[in-house]
Amino acid sequence: MGFIVTNLTLSSRALVRFYNKRGTAEQWIKEGKQAVKMTRLSCHRFWFNVVRLYLSVIAYNLGNLWRRLGLPQRIGNWSLTSLQQRLVKTGGRMVKHARYYWLLLAESHLTRRLFGNMLRRIAGLFLPAG
Repeated sequence: MGFIVTNLTLSSRALVRFYNKRGTAEQWIKEGKQAVKMTRLSCHRFWFNVVRLYLSVIAYNLGNLWRRLGLPQRIGNWSLTSLQQRLVKTGGRMVKHARYYWLLLAESHLTRRLFGNMLRRIAGLFLPAG
């Protein structure tokens, strides 16, 4: 049970839908602040901060694209911060043998099956010609 106090003159359904969308947008903003440090604008010049903000937005959008297109369904709803900490910051090393390379990853959250599933999903994406 919750209460909405407002001066908007909408139907009750439209009012709840409006505030739910607003809450979702605020969650996205919070995720951008935490995952890609979107509000960290510490440069002394205005235009440098503009460029830094643009780069943060691009990084956020790339993370969302990866989450929607490249990840399996069971982890597709993880936040970008969780993806960063559990998948991107995974320790590993490359071992070179005579004819091939081995990529050795620490199996914390990024298991061989999950990694293979992500590679299959990425390989299955449609690439435009040219």
